[in-house]
Amino acid sequence: MSGLWKKARKSRTREGNPRDRVSVKKLFAIILWALLGTVWAASQNVNRLTVRVKDIAEIEGVRSNQLIGYGVVIGLNRTGDRVQQNLYARQTLQNLLERMGLTVTTDALRPENMATVLVTATLPPFARPGTKIDVTVSSIGDARSLQGGTLVLTPLRGIDGQVYAMAQGPVSVGGISAGEQGNSVEVNHPTVGRVPNGAIVEREVATSLAPGGRLTLVLRQDDFTTAARLARAVNAKFGSGTAQALDGRNVEVFLPTNWQGDRVGFIAELESLRVETDTVAKVVINERTGTIVMGGNVRLSSVAISQGGITVRIGTEYEVSQPGPLSRTGETAVVPRTTVEVKERKPESVILPDGATVDEVVRGLRAVGVSARDIISILQAIKAAGALAADLEMQ
Repeated sequence: MSGLWKKARKSRTREGNPRDRVSVKKLFAIILWALLGTVWAASQNVNRLTVRVKDIAEIEGVRSNQLIGYGVVIGLNRTGDRVQQNLYARQTLQNLLERMGLTVTTDALRPENMATVLVTATLPPFARPGTKIDVTVSSIGDARSLQGGTLVLTPLRGIDGQVYAMAQGPVSVGGISAGEQGNSVEVNHPTVGRVPNGAIVEREVATSLAPGGRLTLVLRQDDFTTAARLARAVNAKFGSGTAQALDGRNVEVFLPTNWQGDRVGFIAELESLRVETDTVAKVVINERTGTIVMGGNVRLSSVAISQGGITVRIGTEYEVSQPGPLSRTGETAVVPRTTVEVKERKPESVILPDGATVDEVVRGLRAVGVSARDIISILQAIKAAGALAADLEMQ
């Protein structure tokens, strides 16, 4: 743009051939066309969403693992497991004390200040021995609260039965429980807590990056169009033949020769690529809450909707029937009187052309006073009529 201004200034001062002069009107015309072109280009990209590869795909083999363990929380203020209903709490305490060199019987134990719990955690990828992870502690007995308790050293095992971490530490509970059975107050959930950085990893899970010089990108949402675009974006960045879409979810990527010594750097560059995603036209309906969520690609065929309602009201009133004054015959009785009233609302019609969106349907139905539950029924009827070009998912 600065070049055009310089050219205009030269044309004002330069004398000679008038064809070399650029008038101010012509300059403004050029600027106007440039702005219109920019607006048109922006309008073409309004509905296009480009996201990073790391936001839509994962690397095969780089995953977390679930851990679980059985433990004991001690130090509770008489809010732990009760003996009468929970016999294995005493057995757990007996086993714990025997490992410490104390011999006791289960009948002599009253473990009201302890609670048996299950400890769960997630072992992240590339975790090495010494890494600290969070754990969740959940009561499995009849304890009322874990507030103020401490988790005793608990081994956490994987699906293969091997110990991968050891957990111990004070339990943080977001709930409060106070009072007795008759008068008690409970806020949130006091029988589940967390131990931040409460477990130390003792064994690592072997994870290899790009074994054999190749890796597989796995899309979180399968889509053939997105997989093909992802492969094209990788090939455009690192060269033809680097990536190949295997199916609608997996894209195989070969490590380029110049990146053989820096696999982490290659994956970082790969994850930062931006790809234009595509989604399936879908309408999600939650009938319990009356929520309707729709995608931008949902379209309808030409359809006419007519909706009316009939309200039936049945009421019963009780009247007292009694004999006249000074009458020696008859008895006082209660007589029910039932009334039935039927009201029919005038049907409302909404006509939509081809290519209408679900948003237009919903707005049109709400304009004529249709409730959210009726809108859900109408959308189901539109899908049954074959006029809704989208998947209808009920939750």
